[in-house]
Amino acid sequence: METSRQSVELARRYKNIYATVGIHPHDAANIKESDWPEFEKLVEQDKVVAVGEIGLDFYKNISPSDVQEKVFIRQLETAFRKNKPVVIHSREAHQKCLEIIKKITCSEQGRTMGSKVKSGPRHYRGVAHCFSGSPEIAQEYLKLGFLISIGGPVTFPNATQLREVAKSIKAENLLLETDCPFLSPQPKRGQRNEPAYLTYCVETFADIYGLAYADIDRITSLNAYNLFGIGEPPLRSRIAYNIRNSLYLNITDRCTSDCTFCISNITDYVKGHHLSLTGEPTGEEIIKSIPMDTGTKYKEVVFCGYGEPTLRLEIIKEVARYLKKNNIFIRLNTNGHGNLINQRSICPELKGLVDAVTVSLNAGNAEQYQKICRPEFGPDTFHKVIEFIKEARENIPQVQITAVTYPGLDIKQCRQLALDLGVGFRERLYNEVG
Repeated sequence: METSRQSVELARRYKNIYATVGIHPHDAANIKESDWPEFEKLVEQDKVVAVGEIGLDFYKNISPSDVQEKVFIRQLETAFRKNKPVVIHSREAHQKCLEIIKKITCSEQGRTMGSKVKSGPRHYRGVAHCFSGSPEIAQEYLKLGFLISIGGPVTFPNATQLREVAKSIKAENLLLETDCPFLSPQPKRGQRNEPAYLTYCVETFADIYGLAYADIDRITSLNAYNLFGIGEPPLRSRIAYNIRNSLYLNITDRCTSDCTFCISNITDYVKGHHLSLTGEPTGEEIIKSIPMDTGTKYKEVVFCGYGEPTLRLEIIKEVARYLKKNNIFIRLNTNGHGNLINQRSICPELKGLVDAVTVSLNAGNAEQYQKICRPEFGPDTFHKVIEFIKEARENIPQVQITAVTYPGLDIKQCRQLALDLGVGFRERLYNEVG
């Protein structure tokens, strides 16, 4: 209770500090019934962004396990009533923590524990803090809608399992933390930890995910904003956006496919960038969005957003002509419907303007394609896309087809098709965009 009060006071005094309020499992035996009214008032404070850290610690068992569980449940109930996320501490107690969280998300079980919720499932928002479990346990938390937070130990040379955990989740499910003053990252190991040392963790995660430092920075900042309301909301309706060392141009969110796996059906964000457009940008607006140092800063400019770029063929050609004045490498990401959309063969028009074409085929035959991609042009679309790929091969220096590892999709068949067509092939992970 005392350090919860101190945290709230610090948050009041400093604009850039926020607080959580929680009874750690080590202290569960020390809380008195008379403390709970004050605890609830602390939780209600404006700059208190979560209840935590709370949970179970069966490693040290400083407080009896049954007492830990009762205090944990009561704090979960408080967080739900006050609409605050939770920060979970779990040490050698993941299964029990998950069991409790799952149990009280059920309205009937909630009633037996004093819940005022009368019907329907209850969902807790939160983060598994300083995660030390297995990839399988991490997936259980993700299924409950939790994020996973990993700190300094991910940088340790022998932290193979923790890095495997990181690889098993998406960056979109990740939060960064220090656990100050403990667990300093490898370059500062043995020293008192501090927030500035997060930079070492960012470097490690960039390596794990094959992303740039700025990508991890942006994605995890968005995650923290969405969970805790900390920081600034990201810019809306991005036209030009960068991932790794590529600059992408988002010119439409209309599409002639309705792919079953399309990320636009789930979120407006890709790698921390908001891509849902309020209106289609003009050629002039697109050109103005392109940074002046693009030619030296990025390896390529890619026409790729939430929609099918060839719906705006003339805009592609206008912007490509501008970029070619600076000898910039240009790639087009497409579903291959360009000929159907424009009712003519468009690849000759792109010759000399586009250096590479990536076609999202996502199927090895017409039946699969119709089922997975659900094109608006009907059952013959797959064969028309194949024709587009052949025409692209004759006009564009680099042509590649991609396929998402969608459940039930025959990736080997897709790979063989690319080989037969004489073009490149790339396998994309299901549910991993950008």
